[in-house]
Amino acid sequence: MHLPVCFCERMKQQLGDEADAFFACYHQPAKRALRLNPLKCTQEMLAEALPFPLEQAPFSPLSFYVPDSFKAGREPLHHAGAFYMQEPSASAAVTALNPQPGERILDLCAAPGGKSTQIAGLLRGDGLLWSNEVVRGRANILLSNMERLGVCNAVVSSCKPEILCKALTGFFDRVLVDAPCSGEGMFRRDEAAVREWSPEHVASCAVRQKAILESAQKAVRPGGILAYSTCTFSLDENEGVIENFLINHSDFSLLDTGLQNGRSAMGKARRIYPMDGGEGHFIAVMQRAGGKPITTYAYETFSAAESAAQELSHEIYRNPPVGVPAQYRDKLYLLPKSLPALKGLGILRAGILLGTEKPVHRKGASPRLEPAHAAFMAAKPEQLQQCVLFAHDDPRVTAFLHGEEIAVSPEYQGYCGVAVAGIVMGFGKCKEGRMKNHYPKGLRLLR
Repeated sequence: MHLPVCFCERMKQQLGDEADAFFACYHQPAKRALRLNPLKCTQEMLAEALPFPLEQAPFSPLSFYVPDSFKAGREPLHHAGAFYMQEPSASAAVTALNPQPGERILDLCAAPGGKSTQIAGLLRGDGLLWSNEVVRGRANILLSNMERLGVCNAVVSSCKPEILCKALTGFFDRVLVDAPCSGEGMFRRDEAAVREWSPEHVASCAVRQKAILESAQKAVRPGGILAYSTCTFSLDENEGVIENFLINHSDFSLLDTGLQNGRSAMGKARRIYPMDGGEGHFIAVMQRAGGKPITTYAYETFSAAESAAQELSHEIYRNPPVGVPAQYRDKLYLLPKSLPALKGLGILRAGILLGTEKPVHRKGASPRLEPAHAAFMAAKPEQLQQCVLFAHDDPRVTAFLHGEEIAVSPEYQGYCGVAVAGIVMGFGKCKEGRMKNHYPKGLRLLR
């Protein structure tokens, strides 16, 4: 690998005696890891299904190294949302953020969803997660990953940070800014990041990061937490951004991250380099001075007669996830409680999409209610009215992921979940011992 000369000179100066160990890492394969999704899976379930032992990474108790030969896209448990593939050190930022069940959390730069899904797992369905991504195409990828991992208490939006944070001033207990950066921590696994790097790019990233952080602080409640992370090594994009912020915001103070791996930065922030067992990250955690939380918000209100959403919820679930049944146009939802007003904030999804109300062109006929893939992915098998349970090695699992019709017991009739190794991966519609496949075409395995 040919690293940029300017980058090499800067890192030699930055690292001193550790420079040789740093550059030696670029002659070794990049570290790969998966992060267990506790919303759908346990470590025991994962260990039983995967063909290699789970070796814990040091940045999160839910992160495990995987061998280079592991192809996640061919693994049914990946499709089922049992885990998320995430560079090992990337999980350190949420470990430092330390979200607690019941809190309101904003992930301001959330795509593709690694940190948001990690936060969701720690909230355990209790509280509100708001995941935002300004680039609409990337926000769609974020939404897909949130669906796959069964997140039920989230809002996904595509909104400019300055607009979103002004509208939600002081609303969140914790805000994470995983800022767009020059990507120096991606060099080992992405040659495009090497080609796109330049000192000018680093400088422009630092300007943008300062602006995003300035917006983000508005959304932090008095006494709340603001965490900042990047996957780059540049002082200008890391320490420089934090120092500038603290100079301009005396109501914020730097906290210790609580992380043990890597090395100290600015006394309390944390730097992780490739020789620390990951590809590289910077994390700083700050707290706003205490005071009376702001409580004057306009909240979404819902009609008590959302009968179609309630009807579809009862058809899918015997024990539904916590949420408020609601309908917007032809879409039916289970929404998180205590949602702030959503208008004008680029909302892609709030809560669980239950399904769609389809018109029936027959006089006097009621609309047909068609379930959504997301409604099943947000549930455990025992929460569903019906669920076919397949062993990990059952050939019907692969057939289902290919989009094929599969054989099932004649006892199953109507809409029915499909689970592999105890984890729901989709649904179909059963009739007379056959299941018509409803696995989304865009997610299906290619032959």
